[in-house]
Amino acid sequence: MAPRFGFSDLWEKETRKGTPVVVTMENPNYSIVEVDEPDGAFTPMERTRGKNAKQVTWVLLLQAHKAVGCLAWLATASWSLLGSVKRRLCFNHRLGSERLGRDRWLFSAIKLFLAASLSVLVFELIAYYKGWHYFKNIPTSTLEIQSLFHLLYVGWLSLRADYIAPPVKALSKLCIVLFLVQSVDRLILCLGCFWIKYKKIKPRIDEEPFRNDDVEGSGTEYPMVLVQIPMCNEKEVYEQSISAVCQLDWPKDRMLIQVLDDSDDGSIQELIRAEVTKWSQKGVNIIYRHRLVRTGYKAGNLKSAMSCDYVKAYEFVAIFDADFQPNSDFLKLTVPHFKEKPELGLVQARWAFVNKDENLLTRLQNINLCFHFEVEQQVNGVFLNFFGFNGTAGVWRIKALEESGGWLERTTVEDMDIAVRAHLHGWKFIYLNDVKVLCEVPESYEAYKKQQHRWHSGPMQLFRLCLGAILTSKIAMWKKANLILLFFLLRKLILPFYSFTLFCVILPITMFVPEAELPVWVICYVPIFMSLLNVLPAPKSFPFIVPYLLFENTMSVTKFNAMVSGLFQLGSSYEWIVTKKAGRSSESDLLGLTDKSMPPNQMVRGVSDSELLEIGQAEEQKKQTVAVKKTNKIFHKELALAFLLLTAAVRSLLASQGVHFYFLLFQGLTFLLVGLDLIGEQMS
Repeated sequence: MAPRFGFSDLWEKETRKGTPVVVTMENPNYSIVEVDEPDGAFTPMERTRGKNAKQVTWVLLLQAHKAVGCLAWLATASWSLLGSVKRRLCFNHRLGSERLGRDRWLFSAIKLFLAASLSVLVFELIAYYKGWHYFKNIPTSTLEIQSLFHLLYVGWLSLRADYIAPPVKALSKLCIVLFLVQSVDRLILCLGCFWIKYKKIKPRIDEEPFRNDDVEGSGTEYPMVLVQIPMCNEKEVYEQSISAVCQLDWPKDRMLIQVLDDSDDGSIQELIRAEVTKWSQKGVNIIYRHRLVRTGYKAGNLKSAMSCDYVKAYEFVAIFDADFQPNSDFLKLTVPHFKEKPELGLVQARWAFVNKDENLLTRLQNINLCFHFEVEQQVNGVFLNFFGFNGTAGVWRIKALEESGGWLERTTVEDMDIAVRAHLHGWKFIYLNDVKVLCEVPESYEAYKKQQHRWHSGPMQLFRLCLGAILTSKIAMWKKANLILLFFLLRKLILPFYSFTLFCVILPITMFVPEAELPVWVICYVPIFMSLLNVLPAPKSFPFIVPYLLFENTMSVTKFNAMVSGLFQLGSSYEWIVTKKAGRSSESDLLGLTDKSMPPNQMVRGVSDSELLEIGQAEEQKKQTVAVKKTNKIFHKELALAFLLLTAAVRSLLASQGVHFYFLLFQGLTFLLVGLDLIGEQMS
């Protein structure tokens, strides 16, 4: 215990009471310090306590244990990654290659760019090791020429500063402006979504539109609804979609289900026909249609179905793709919005994804689609009464389809085509964010890439075809401006253009042309902020914000290629490939519902011998499974861009550009993983 000094008694004389006690200590273990003033007693004193050797040993052991644990974790993770790559590429898997076809122009341009970058990198590495650290704004006229190679290097510096840097700067400024404009558009959409949430704005049904009679009765107040299920070789999901649609809660005499099968595989046709027969024997009003002449893809299929004479008796048509499973109350939540609204042409429901957590690819897709439905579709539906029809999970007024010209086969986005033409004819749309329909997202990168190619080439085809109709239409000028400037140009053309050009072309160039270097906020701060806005509708996906940002830049090459192909009618702009499905959509739930609603003796009641034989053959076909090896694809454009970005990352090290290096490094590795088909599931 520290001793008490005499002067402290004087300071506490006024506050202390009682008799003072003096304690005498034998052999005190303290030293007397001479104090000149009262405050000097409280100055900090240096403590010179000796360290225990045993404690030092334990600290060193703990630090060594942490270091060994970290190294072991890194080694295990690296070994697991290499093992998965080996299994994915070599072990019992065929290695395929992406078919470029007539879309080789972009791949050829990237290869040329890569070859030039490698040549310049070697050239500058030699100059760097010779001590010529001329990286930016060097007055070449003041340099003393040392050799022929030095003369070539000085000439490269002059060429770079005088002829290459100015156009690169101009293009980068244009892309930055477009980037900021698109960012402002995203921000405004998010603010509109926040306003809708704050004010609790959503379409509502004012009163009970139909009387509460038993739906199995006549239900004369229920409108006639046609339900269409277009499909093509959908072996994995046909049974689920037909089962879900057949259980819609609607009077059976007021609803007709059309299964529009465009399959070219005879065995799949038999399976679908047997499924339709099974539900028809239960009393469901369902028919099977198969076209002999399969033209126009999905648009041709729907157009053929709408040409039937019995369609004239129906007022509305609901459309579901083969992997969509609506809830039983879907029609009762959507059709009532048409009552006493003769100007309403479309009611669109939201998609919900049953396999969104299947792998990293599906999680990243879920972020994009949640933003599309939660923000874009909802804001446009509330404030503009117009948005792009999603092609499925929607109900159309048949009169609106007919007045708008019906389904046309001129593009691969027949849903957007009919929505634009209906908007030009004055029809309004409603989006229901709280009505969700289960579906799937592609689980393999190959399927996702083909889907995105179709989704981004089709709008450019449509823009070329309908620009004249938009300009000559009778809608308001602000609606024309919204269609041309926002709907088509900004969100369908400018977005893939600047995303690919800025981050996959200009940024690598600026590593070799430092006079045109991009600021850090362009490649770091603004993209991260925009990614945060995109992730807001899916808050559980916040841990994936960095992979999302890198993957979106990776997908820009596919979207840019599709946009250019559609705009100039190049390559496979009119190619339609059915998205591969995995058949994961509520299998157990749908099977349970089927078992409950279909007693065994009711399934075969009134079925002829030939129909029983047909059903039995279909069941046997479903039991027969053929083992097909899964295939890995090599995606050429992604691999070429990976090497290009990694080359630019090496060049950035010479100029000590930290943020640029890390961005190029991780973006290049992302391109490499995607190019080797190491993201998502494999195609069989």
